[in-house]
Amino acid sequence: MKKSSLTLAIMALAAAGGGAAHAQSNVQVYGLLDVGVETANKKTPTGGSMTSVISGGMNTSRWGLRGTEDLGGGLKAVFNLEGGILMDTGAADGPLFKRQANVGLEGAFGRVIIGRSFTSVYDTVISFDPMGFAPYYSWATSGPATGPSKYGFTTQYDNIIKYTGSAGDFKFSANYGAGEQTTGAQDSAKVGMAGVYKIGAVNLMATWERNNGNTVPATGNRDKNTVWHLGANYENGPVKLWGVMRDYKLVAGKALTADVKATTTWAGIAYKTNDVTTLTGAIYHVNVKNVASGKDADPTMYVARYRYALSKRTDLHVSAAYAKAKNGQLTGLSRDDAGYGDTQRGVTVGMQHRF
Repeated sequence: MKKSSLTLAIMALAAAGGGAAHAQSNVQVYGLLDVGVETANKKTPTGGSMTSVISGGMNTSRWGLRGTEDLGGGLKAVFNLEGGILMDTGAADGPLFKRQANVGLEGAFGRVIIGRSFTSVYDTVISFDPMGFAPYYSWATSGPATGPSKYGFTTQYDNIIKYTGSAGDFKFSANYGAGEQTTGAQDSAKVGMAGVYKIGAVNLMATWERNNGNTVPATGNRDKNTVWHLGANYENGPVKLWGVMRDYKLVAGKALTADVKATTTWAGIAYKTNDVTTLTGAIYHVNVKNVASGKDADPTMYVARYRYALSKRTDLHVSAAYAKAKNGQLTGLSRDDAGYGDTQRGVTVGMQHRF
Protein backbone atom coordinates (compact mmCIF):
# COMPACT_ATOMS: atom_id res chain seq x y z
CA MET A 1 0.00 0.00 0.00
CA LYS A 2 2.80 2.42 0.92
CA LYS A 3 4.67 1.56 -2.28
CA SER A 4 1.61 2.19 -4.46
CA SER A 5 0.93 5.53 -2.73
CA LEU A 6 4.53 6.65 -3.29
CA THR A 7 4.35 5.57 -6.93
CA LEU A 8 1.18 7.60 -7.46
CA ALA A 9 2.79 10.65 -5.90
CA ILE A 10 5.86 10.37 -8.15
CA MET A 11 3.64 9.94 -11.21
CA ALA A 12 1.64 13.04 -10.22
CA LEU A 13 4.81 15.09 -9.85
CA ALA A 14 6.08 13.86 -13.20
CA ALA A 15 2.80 14.66 -14.91
CA ALA A 16 2.76 18.13 -13.38
CA GLY A 17 6.28 18.82 -14.57
CA GLY A 18 5.48 17.55 -18.06
CA GLY A 19 2.45 19.76 -18.31
CA ALA A 20 4.49 22.79 -17.29
CA ALA A 21 7.00 22.09 -20.06
CA HIS A 22 4.43 21.96 -22.88
CA ALA A 23 1.86 24.64 -21.96
CA GLN A 24 1.52 28.03 -20.34
CA SER A 25 0.79 26.55 -16.94
CA ASN A 26 1.76 27.19 -13.37
CA VAL A 27 2.29 24.17 -11.12
CA GLN A 28 3.18 24.49 -7.45
CA VAL A 29 4.30 21.93 -4.89
CA TYR A 30 3.28 23.22 -1.46
CA GLY A 31 2.82 22.06 2.09
CA LEU A 32 2.57 22.81 5.77
CA LEU A 33 4.42 20.85 8.44
CA ASP A 34 3.37 21.27 12.07
CA VAL A 35 4.74 19.11 14.86
CA GLY A 36 5.05 19.51 18.62
CA VAL A 37 4.45 18.07 22.07
CA GLU A 38 1.26 18.02 24.13
CA THR A 39 0.89 17.41 27.85
CA ALA A 40 -2.67 16.93 29.13
CA ASN A 41 -4.38 15.42 32.16
CA LYS A 42 -7.24 12.89 32.14
CA LYS A 43 -6.02 11.31 28.90
CA THR A 44 -6.38 7.68 30.02
CA PRO A 45 -9.36 5.60 31.23
CA THR A 46 -7.91 5.74 34.75
CA GLY A 47 -7.69 9.53 34.63
CA GLY A 48 -3.93 9.71 34.15
CA SER A 49 -1.90 12.38 32.38
CA MET A 50 -0.03 11.83 29.12
CA THR A 51 2.72 13.56 27.16
CA SER A 52 2.67 12.93 23.41
CA VAL A 53 4.42 14.03 20.24
CA ILE A 54 1.64 15.48 18.09
CA SER A 55 1.10 16.31 14.44
CA GLY A 56 -0.74 19.54 13.86
CA GLY A 57 -0.62 21.66 16.97
CA MET A 58 -1.69 24.84 15.18
CA ASN A 59 -2.56 23.49 11.71
CA THR A 60 -3.07 20.10 10.11
CA SER A 61 0.10 18.96 8.33
CA ARG A 62 -0.34 18.46 4.59
CA TRP A 63 1.33 18.51 1.19
CA GLY A 64 -0.08 19.01 -2.27
CA LEU A 65 0.08 19.98 -5.91
CA ARG A 66 -1.96 22.79 -7.42
CA GLY A 67 -1.82 24.61 -10.69
CA THR A 68 -3.47 26.53 -13.48
CA GLU A 69 -3.28 26.56 -17.26
CA ASP A 70 -4.16 29.66 -19.27
CA LEU A 71 -6.73 28.63 -21.89
CA GLY A 72 -7.08 32.12 -23.36
CA GLY A 73 -9.91 34.60 -23.22
CA GLY A 74 -9.61 34.93 -19.46
CA LEU A 75 -10.36 31.23 -18.92
CA LYS A 76 -8.10 28.94 -16.88
CA ALA A 77 -8.02 25.24 -16.11
CA VAL A 78 -7.28 24.54 -12.43
CA PHE A 79 -6.42 21.47 -10.39
CA ASN A 80 -5.58 20.57 -6.79
CA LEU A 81 -4.27 17.37 -5.21
CA GLU A 82 -3.69 17.42 -1.44
CA GLY A 83 -2.98 14.83 1.21
CA GLY A 84 -2.51 14.85 4.96
CA ILE A 85 0.67 13.94 6.85
CA LEU A 86 1.04 12.58 10.39
CA MET A 87 4.27 14.22 11.45
CA ASP A 88 4.68 12.11 14.59
CA THR A 89 4.93 8.89 12.56
CA GLY A 90 5.52 9.98 8.96
CA ALA A 91 2.41 8.09 7.86
CA ALA A 92 -0.22 9.44 5.49
CA ASP A 93 -3.29 10.85 7.20
CA GLY A 94 -5.76 8.71 5.26
CA PRO A 95 -5.73 8.03 1.51
CA LEU A 96 -3.05 9.72 -0.60
CA PHE A 97 -5.17 12.72 -1.65
CA LYS A 98 -7.87 12.53 1.01
CA ARG A 99 -7.97 16.30 1.57
CA GLN A 100 -8.47 17.42 -2.02
CA ALA A 101 -8.55 15.91 -5.50
CA ASN A 102 -10.29 18.07 -8.08
CA VAL A 103 -10.11 19.83 -11.44
CA GLY A 104 -12.12 22.73 -12.80
CA LEU A 105 -12.41 25.99 -14.70
CA GLU A 106 -11.92 29.58 -13.54
CA GLY A 107 -12.86 32.82 -15.24
CA ALA A 108 -14.78 36.06 -14.86
CA PHE A 109 -17.79 33.97 -13.80
CA GLY A 110 -15.91 32.54 -10.81
CA ARG A 111 -14.59 29.02 -10.28
CA VAL A 112 -16.21 25.62 -10.76
CA ILE A 113 -14.49 22.42 -9.63
CA ILE A 114 -15.45 18.76 -9.48
CA GLY A 115 -14.01 15.82 -7.51
CA ARG A 116 -13.24 15.92 -3.78
CA SER A 117 -12.85 19.24 -2.02
CA PHE A 118 -13.39 21.25 1.12
CA THR A 119 -16.99 22.38 1.39
CA SER A 120 -18.29 25.88 0.85
CA VAL A 121 -19.06 26.00 4.59
CA TYR A 122 -15.49 25.03 5.54
CA ASP A 123 -13.94 27.56 3.15
CA THR A 124 -16.04 30.28 4.74
CA VAL A 125 -16.05 29.42 8.44
CA ILE A 126 -12.28 28.84 8.64
CA SER A 127 -11.60 32.59 8.54
CA PHE A 128 -14.07 33.09 11.41
CA ASP A 129 -12.28 30.79 13.86
CA PRO A 130 -9.75 32.61 16.09
CA MET A 131 -7.66 29.42 16.35
CA GLY A 132 -7.85 28.72 12.62
CA PHE A 133 -9.34 25.22 13.04
CA ALA A 134 -6.29 24.19 15.04
CA PRO A 135 -6.36 20.46 15.82
CA TYR A 136 -5.12 21.57 19.29
CA TYR A 137 -7.42 23.36 20.33
CA SER A 138 -10.57 24.44 18.46
CA TRP A 139 -14.21 23.38 18.44
CA ALA A 140 -15.08 25.34 15.29
CA THR A 141 -15.46 22.23 13.11
CA SER A 142 -17.08 20.20 15.89
CA GLY A 143 -17.35 19.92 19.64
CA PRO A 144 -15.21 17.66 21.81
CA ALA A 145 -14.95 14.02 20.77
CA THR A 146 -16.26 12.93 24.18
CA GLY A 147 -20.04 12.46 24.15
CA PRO A 148 -22.77 11.16 21.83
CA SER A 149 -22.29 13.75 19.08
CA LYS A 150 -19.73 16.29 17.94
CA TYR A 151 -22.41 18.79 16.81
CA GLY A 152 -20.29 19.99 13.89
CA PHE A 153 -20.32 20.30 10.13
CA THR A 154 -18.74 18.47 7.20
CA THR A 155 -15.33 19.74 6.13
CA GLN A 156 -15.03 17.83 2.83
CA TYR A 157 -17.34 16.14 0.32
CA ASP A 158 -16.69 13.31 -2.09
CA ASN A 159 -18.31 13.59 -5.54
CA ILE A 160 -18.51 17.37 -5.16
CA ILE A 161 -19.49 20.05 -7.65
CA LYS A 162 -18.56 23.43 -6.15
CA TYR A 163 -18.95 26.98 -7.37
CA THR A 164 -17.33 30.09 -5.89
CA GLY A 165 -17.75 33.65 -7.09
CA SER A 166 -17.91 37.28 -6.01
CA ALA A 167 -19.73 40.50 -6.76
CA GLY A 168 -18.13 43.59 -5.30
CA ASP A 169 -17.82 43.15 -1.53
CA PHE A 170 -19.95 39.99 -1.53
CA LYS A 171 -18.34 36.54 -1.84
CA PHE A 172 -20.49 33.45 -2.22
CA SER A 173 -20.16 29.73 -2.75
CA ALA A 174 -22.38 26.68 -3.19
CA ASN A 175 -21.72 22.96 -3.52
CA TYR A 176 -23.50 19.67 -4.14
CA GLY A 177 -22.20 16.25 -3.20
CA ALA A 178 -23.82 13.42 -5.16
CA GLY A 179 -24.90 10.53 -2.93
CA GLU A 180 -24.50 7.98 -5.74
CA GLN A 181 -26.83 5.48 -4.03
CA THR A 182 -28.96 3.01 -5.97
CA THR A 183 -31.84 3.64 -3.53
CA GLY A 184 -32.47 7.16 -4.79
CA ALA A 185 -30.84 10.43 -5.81
CA GLN A 186 -31.39 12.05 -2.41
CA ASP A 187 -29.89 9.24 -0.33
CA SER A 188 -26.46 10.38 0.98
CA ALA A 189 -26.77 13.61 -1.05
CA LYS A 190 -25.22 16.75 0.44
CA VAL A 191 -25.77 20.43 -0.36
CA GLY A 192 -24.37 23.62 1.12
CA MET A 193 -23.99 27.34 0.53
CA ALA A 194 -22.16 30.25 2.13
CA GLY A 195 -21.70 33.99 1.80
CA VAL A 196 -19.47 36.72 3.22
CA TYR A 197 -20.18 40.44 2.97
CA LYS A 198 -17.47 42.99 3.74
CA ILE A 199 -18.39 46.35 5.25
CA GLY A 200 -15.24 48.34 5.94
CA ALA A 201 -13.30 46.54 8.66
CA VAL A 202 -16.20 44.14 9.36
CA ASN A 203 -16.92 40.82 7.61
CA LEU A 204 -20.38 39.25 8.02
CA MET A 205 -20.85 35.53 7.35
CA ALA A 206 -23.76 33.14 6.89
CA THR A 207 -23.74 29.45 5.86
CA TRP A 208 -26.18 26.55 5.52
CA GLU A 209 -25.76 22.86 4.71
CA ARG A 210 -27.90 19.71 4.60
CA ASN A 211 -26.47 16.19 4.67
CA ASN A 212 -28.77 13.24 3.99
CA GLY A 213 -28.40 9.68 5.17
CA ASN A 214 -29.86 6.65 3.41
CA THR A 215 -33.53 5.74 3.52
CA VAL A 216 -34.49 3.43 6.39
CA PRO A 217 -36.77 0.73 4.88
CA ALA A 218 -38.82 0.32 8.08
CA THR A 219 -39.85 4.01 8.17
CA GLY A 220 -39.27 5.28 4.64
CA ASN A 221 -37.34 8.20 6.18
CA ARG A 222 -33.68 9.10 6.23
CA ASP A 223 -31.40 10.96 8.64
CA LYS A 224 -31.24 14.67 7.82
CA ASN A 225 -28.42 16.72 9.28
CA THR A 226 -28.87 20.51 9.00
CA VAL A 227 -26.25 23.03 10.12
CA TRP A 228 -26.13 26.80 9.80
CA HIS A 229 -23.71 29.52 10.95
CA LEU A 230 -23.96 33.26 11.54
CA GLY A 231 -20.80 35.17 12.36
CA ALA A 232 -18.70 38.30 12.12
CA ASN A 233 -15.12 39.41 12.47
CA TYR A 234 -13.57 42.83 12.84
CA GLU A 235 -9.98 43.94 12.31
CA ASN A 236 -8.46 47.28 13.27
CA GLY A 237 -4.68 47.65 13.30
CA PRO A 238 -3.13 44.99 15.54
CA VAL A 239 -6.49 43.78 16.93
CA LYS A 240 -8.90 41.25 15.41
CA LEU A 241 -12.19 40.08 16.94
CA TRP A 242 -14.47 37.13 16.12
CA GLY A 243 -17.96 35.99 17.09
CA VAL A 244 -19.89 33.01 15.65
CA MET A 245 -23.00 30.94 16.35
CA ARG A 246 -23.71 27.49 14.87
CA ASP A 247 -26.99 25.58 15.08
CA TYR A 248 -26.91 21.80 14.58
CA LYS A 249 -29.90 19.49 14.14
CA LEU A 250 -29.98 15.81 13.17
CA VAL A 251 -33.47 14.50 12.47
CA ALA A 252 -33.39 10.72 12.86
CA GLY A 253 -34.70 8.43 10.13
CA LYS A 254 -35.09 5.48 12.50
CA ALA A 255 -38.24 5.03 14.55
CA LEU A 256 -38.17 5.83 18.28
CA THR A 257 -34.84 7.65 17.91
CA ALA A 258 -34.45 11.11 19.40
CA ASP A 259 -33.27 13.99 17.27
CA VAL A 260 -29.85 15.44 18.12
CA LYS A 261 -29.64 19.19 18.68
CA ALA A 262 -27.04 21.68 19.90
CA THR A 263 -25.99 25.28 19.48
CA THR A 264 -22.28 26.12 19.49
CA THR A 265 -20.97 29.64 20.03
CA TRP A 266 -17.46 30.98 20.09
CA ALA A 267 -15.65 34.29 20.37
CA GLY A 268 -12.04 35.33 20.21
CA ILE A 269 -9.47 38.08 20.08
CA ALA A 270 -6.01 38.29 18.54
CA TYR A 271 -3.45 41.00 19.19
CA LYS A 272 -0.20 41.47 17.26
CA THR A 273 2.25 42.96 19.72
CA ASN A 274 4.75 43.51 16.89
CA ASP A 275 5.63 42.10 13.46
CA VAL A 276 6.59 38.69 14.85
CA THR A 277 4.40 38.02 17.90
CA THR A 278 0.65 37.30 18.06
CA LEU A 279 -1.41 36.58 21.17
CA THR A 280 -4.78 34.85 20.68
CA GLY A 281 -7.57 33.98 23.09
CA ALA A 282 -10.83 32.14 22.43
CA ILE A 283 -13.86 30.66 24.17
CA TYR A 284 -16.02 27.83 22.73
CA HIS A 285 -19.31 26.69 24.24
CA VAL A 286 -21.73 23.93 23.20
CA ASN A 287 -25.34 24.19 24.40
CA VAL A 288 -26.50 20.56 24.26
CA LYS A 289 -30.24 20.17 23.67
CA ASN A 290 -32.88 17.45 23.51
CA VAL A 291 -31.31 15.25 26.20
CA ALA A 292 -32.67 14.07 29.55
CA SER A 293 -32.66 16.59 32.39
CA GLY A 294 -29.32 16.65 34.17
CA LYS A 295 -27.54 14.86 31.31
CA ASP A 296 -26.57 17.87 29.22
CA ALA A 297 -22.81 18.37 29.30
CA ASP A 298 -22.88 21.91 27.87
CA PRO A 299 -19.07 21.96 27.68
CA THR A 300 -16.98 25.13 27.52
CA MET A 301 -13.34 25.45 26.42
CA TYR A 302 -10.97 28.36 27.09
CA VAL A 303 -7.87 28.66 24.89
CA ALA A 304 -4.82 30.94 24.78
CA ARG A 305 -2.02 30.84 22.21
CA TYR A 306 1.35 32.56 21.80
CA ARG A 307 2.78 32.60 18.26
CA TYR A 308 6.25 33.80 17.33
CA ALA A 309 7.30 34.15 13.68
CA LEU A 310 10.92 33.16 13.10
CA SER A 311 10.42 34.08 9.42
CA LYS A 312 7.61 34.48 6.91
CA ARG A 313 7.33 30.68 6.67
CA THR A 314 8.35 29.36 10.10
CA ASP A 315 6.55 29.86 13.43
CA LEU A 316 6.92 28.69 17.01
CA HIS A 317 3.68 28.33 18.99
CA VAL A 318 2.51 27.57 22.51
CA SER A 319 -1.15 26.87 23.34
CA ALA A 320 -2.92 26.20 26.62
CA ALA A 321 -6.55 25.12 27.05
CA TYR A 322 -9.05 24.16 29.71
CA ALA A 323 -12.41 22.44 29.15
CA LYS A 324 -15.24 21.86 31.62
CA ALA A 325 -18.64 20.13 31.39
CA LYS A 326 -21.77 20.37 33.55
CA ASN A 327 -23.63 17.67 35.46
CA GLY A 328 -20.59 15.44 35.84
CA GLN A 329 -20.62 14.59 32.12
CA LEU A 330 -17.41 13.71 30.28
CA THR A 331 -15.65 16.22 28.06
CA GLY A 332 -12.20 16.85 26.64
CA LEU A 333 -10.15 19.40 24.75
CA SER A 334 -9.84 17.40 21.54
CA ARG A 335 -12.35 17.07 18.73
CA ASP A 336 -10.66 13.76 17.87
CA ASP A 337 -9.62 12.11 21.16
CA ALA A 338 -11.87 11.44 24.12
CA GLY A 339 -11.30 12.88 27.57
CA TYR A 340 -11.95 10.88 30.74
CA GLY A 341 -13.32 13.47 33.15
CA ASP A 342 -15.66 16.42 33.39
CA THR A 343 -12.62 18.72 33.04
CA GLN A 344 -9.36 18.59 31.12
CA ARG A 345 -6.26 20.79 30.86
CA GLY A 346 -3.61 20.69 28.17
CA VAL A 347 -0.56 22.54 26.85
CA THR A 348 1.11 22.21 23.43
CA VAL A 349 4.49 23.50 22.25
CA GLY A 350 5.30 23.22 18.57
CA MET A 351 6.80 24.49 15.35
CA GLN A 352 5.17 25.09 11.98
CA HIS A 353 6.87 25.46 8.59
CA ARG A 354 5.20 26.29 5.27
CA PHE A 355 6.68 25.62 1.85
